[in-house]
Amino acid sequence: LKDDNEDIYDPDYSDMLRVAFMYKFCRGKLKDLVSLLQGRDFETKDFKESIAEDTFAKLSAGVLDYMNEYNFKQFVLAIKDAGFISKKLINSGITLDFAYTLYLLLLKDASIEKTKVKNYVQRWYVMSTLTGRYISSPETAMDHDLRRIKEKGFLVYLSEVEQTLSDTFWNIELVQKLETSVVNSPYINVFWAASCRDGRDSLFNEGSKFSNLITTMGDVHHIFPKQYLIDNGIKDKAKYNQVANFTYLDTPTNIAVGKDEPSVYFSKVWNQLINQNYVIGNLKTEDAIKKNLDDNCIPVEIKNWTFENYEEFLLQRRKLMASKIKEYYEKL
Repeated sequence: LKDDNEDIYDPDYSDMLRVAFMYKFCRGKLKDLVSLLQGRDFETKDFKESIAEDTFAKLSAGVLDYMNEYNFKQFVLAIKDAGFISKKLINSGITLDFAYTLYLLLLKDASIEKTKVKNYVQRWYVMSTLTGRYISSPETAMDHDLRRIKEKGFLVYLSEVEQTLSDTFWNIELVQKLETSVVNSPYINVFWAASCRDGRDSLFNEGSKFSNLITTMGDVHHIFPKQYLIDNGIKDKAKYNQVANFTYLDTPTNIAVGKDEPSVYFSKVWNQLINQNYVIGNLKTEDAIKKNLDDNCIPVEIKNWTFENYEEFLLQRRKLMASKIKEYYEKL
């Protein structure tokens, strides 16, 4: 671990203790670890030296499994393979802690097919990120999940938990959650991760992967330019900085787009098919344009839209984004 250069999961001492404890004792509250290290018997309320000794031994074994190079690297690889290829896409360290705990538990679970461990961990991580499972009262939530996993088995419990991801969640709740101006909200980060995992092209550029813009500092671009919206009366920062108004562009494309309204620069992309003068991107057929817009969850109608259509654009794009996230989750 001291030689690990990845920054996707960069744990500290407390992360190591937390995961080792949850993994070996199936409990989520660190105060229980303190009690166990003192030898507390939770049933009789007595303190026994044998319990303290056993706790130290189990915790020690848990720490060694935690820092095992193979375990750690394979877990990080699972998170990256889910599309979270940069630290900027990680919202919650404690959600990662639980995901690593789950990874270690499933490796030891004889009922779990080892080739599917990564997929299960990816699904749980994305589900818990989208639902904010460990954001409020995280220790209580993690303790509850660990106990249920131990009682029911992981696959049964996963099936129960996933029932919360109903059509209402995907079609209404997630669309509402995407109505935010928090640039690093978990919902937009899952959308970016989905774009990376699916290998989608960046806006206007066939063959230029979106993932490269995440890792090499591509430009965050307002699809409806900020100044254009302000000049036309949309001056609320929380409105023009909606995450549904954001995408990543490479620098040359961002410069070519400039401050034009969408109906202008999107029309230029279509007109390039006729004049063959490719100033914005490299899309050379109408089918390529439509696929590129679909990959980036942008309605085709945008080429005719002005600031008057901004609210409609935000709603339509949030729906498209939520649909893409659902499609991505179901393929994990």
